[in-house]
Amino acid sequence: MLKRYRVRDYDFKLIFLLAAVTVIGILSIGSAKTDVQNKQILGFVMGFFIMIVLSFFDYSFFLRFYWIIYGLNIAFLLMVIPFGKVVNNAKRWLEIGGIRFQPSELTKIMLILFYSQYIMKHWEKLNSLKNIAVMILLLLPPLYLIYDQPDMSTSIVIAMIFCVVWYVGGLSYKFIFGVLAVAVPAAIIFFVMVLQPDQTIINEYQQERILAWLEPEKYAQTTAYQQTNAVMAIGSGQLWGKGLNNTMISVKNGNFVSEPETDFIFTVVGEELGFVGACTVVVLLFLITLECLNVARKAKDLAGTCIASGMAALIGFQSFVNMAVATGIFPNTGVPLPFVSYGLTSLVSLYIGMGIVLNVRLQCVRKYNN
Repeated sequence: MLKRYRVRDYDFKLIFLLAAVTVIGILSIGSAKTDVQNKQILGFVMGFFIMIVLSFFDYSFFLRFYWIIYGLNIAFLLMVIPFGKVVNNAKRWLEIGGIRFQPSELTKIMLILFYSQYIMKHWEKLNSLKNIAVMILLLLPPLYLIYDQPDMSTSIVIAMIFCVVWYVGGLSYKFIFGVLAVAVPAAIIFFVMVLQPDQTIINEYQQERILAWLEPEKYAQTTAYQQTNAVMAIGSGQLWGKGLNNTMISVKNGNFVSEPETDFIFTVVGEELGFVGACTVVVLLFLITLECLNVARKAKDLAGTCIASGMAALIGFQSFVNMAVATGIFPNTGVPLPFVSYGLTSLVSLYIGMGIVLNVRLQCVRKYNN
């Protein structure tokens, strides 16, 4: 389980990138909402420690229990139904022993681990109809349980991660093109249907967010209020920003964006650190994603490749969606910015995933050295 590694083989570049973007997040959170900054610092220290510890454990050992990982994931999500805490009209949080956490954030990491091992175990028959059906059926329970919380945005992120891991695992291009031929028209039809006044496919507030995205001027004082103000705030930061903890009129001081420390943290970064600060965050997250892909390319086995690729997909796609919402490119969704937004479950979960990626890196270096 534990192996000896050389210090020079450790991915210090990735650790520096993770620490740098998290520190920027902590500073921005402190500026947006001072009373939660210490909690984020605690999450950083705890997550960083767990990452370092996990990086020295052979990831293959954990993957032996992939069915247990899947079962625990389903159990946590099911516990939300009777025991979950309702916050902002959504039941997404569990509280055990005074510790409140969001199981859907852990689901992202647990499903990456589960499917990485599953794909490696069933690689020879990966493209058989039976195996394809089994993999999709195994994905449906966690997707439905998260969607029903309701949390459609996290469901979409998980579905995207699944597609990337499946593709990296060796999914046939015939199946990919076949699915796209059906999925693209179906997505267009779905989009048209959810815009109908009497539709029952999605919740009313979700439909209103889409309509506000399409016609922001019509919903400028209601649903589109936050997003419109977020775009203006980012633009007002200009090149260098207004400075952290400033006393000028801003989104955090004027209550123009609710809870700017979470889903709209990129707005705070853009306004207070300016174009330079926003670009720094973008570049750091981009480099972290690239480093994960680099680890995936050199991994000792298919499971390691899938794990690192899954983490790259999680960080890259979720970062893009969060920034797209803050800049008005996408409809408003509740997706945190990785390592930057406030949220202990999200932060610690990401560091757990990155700890395993670090071990994948150490294992691949070990393989080439041997």
